[in-house]
Amino acid sequence: MIKLLLVSALFGLTVAAPLACRQKTQVEVATPPARTLVDAQLLGTYTPDQLRSRYNGATSFLRLLTRYGIRVYKLTYHTTNTDGTSILASGAVLVPDTKDSLSLISMQHGTISGDDQAPSNYKSSSEAYQFGSVFSSVGYIVAAPDYIGYGASKALPHPYEHNHSLAQASLDMLRATKEFLADQHVNWDRRLYTAGYSEGGYATMALQKKLEEEAPGEFNLVASSIGAGAYDKPAFMRYVTGTKTQGLSDVNRLYLWVLLTYDRVYGLNRPAAYYFKEPYASRVKADGRHALINVSFSNALTDEFKAAIQNGTDSAFIKAVQDNDIHDWKPTTPTRLYHGDADKTVFYFNTQNAYNAMKQRGATNVSLFRLPGRNHATGILDFVLGTYDFFGGKSM
Repeated sequence: MIKLLLVSALFGLTVAAPLACRQKTQVEVATPPARTLVDAQLLGTYTPDQLRSRYNGATSFLRLLTRYGIRVYKLTYHTTNTDGTSILASGAVLVPDTKDSLSLISMQHGTISGDDQAPSNYKSSSEAYQFGSVFSSVGYIVAAPDYIGYGASKALPHPYEHNHSLAQASLDMLRATKEFLADQHVNWDRRLYTAGYSEGGYATMALQKKLEEEAPGEFNLVASSIGAGAYDKPAFMRYVTGTKTQGLSDVNRLYLWVLLTYDRVYGLNRPAAYYFKEPYASRVKADGRHALINVSFSNALTDEFKAAIQNGTDSAFIKAVQDNDIHDWKPTTPTRLYHGDADKTVFYFNTQNAYNAMKQRGATNVSLFRLPGRNHATGILDFVLGTYDFFGGKSM
């Protein structure tokens, strides 16, 4: 169990010469550690009855789980953008209304369509409202990063499916949360869990990898629950550029978003016509990631780009894709991987490939939960219930 970092304070050590001496007083001031947290704002307090009133129909069983009221805060904190510059980001922290000892869950949200769904806005359309409140009301502190591009950083483009910035923003949110909990004297037991689905699954794996490999002593990571993320980026990119897919415009916008993010973040800055045939190149040029592509994504791409991905000759783009590949490593934290085998948005092979690679590297604490017949949408509830069971078992 690691110890919670103390709130930074300024300590002065004064060494004064005897009065008879004519030497100047020497003063040494220890520089306090920089704080990540900038500001904390209370968004609202909610009683158990208010929380129970949110659950109806298929979710009415959640009323039985509600134990505590909760307080919801917006944290603003320092993090690093994709270009290395320091920026302000934000997220939500949900704290159960109790003096009991509490564990912390870092909950990374899935793909969202707008800032109103960001956790720190805590609107009914957000995962923080829908799922974070459930976990907090049963006795977990929940930290939910907005990511870059939402909340306090909404003026910036969101680096969709970018490994390093998702991990960094999530880690810095945890650092800010640690400071906030110390400031508020919340009874945190120093245990940390991580969870996320879809983009949140990808972000959670990126965060877990960063915690284990780059900050192994900073948090006591107990367990990680990860659902339906696109972890094997090279295989994913080869698949969507070389295989016929559904041709659904909403899904294609996700693939387009990844492509445009990597083009921007890695400084490729290519014209849309390099990637896309007409009329799609003109649409992408005009509308960016919102462009309408209602055919198989592969059919909208130029033959030259597709060939360069399949035969490996587009080294600059492939290098960008590989920099975001997080499927092949050896986690030491107990980890569950959930994925529906009928997922046609984020294909099941991402999770199967990750599991196989981790086992081949000797990981002994990784479990695969294949969800038969579940697609990207219908697998969410299985993931949430499985995560609740998994974390509850680890808290004993």
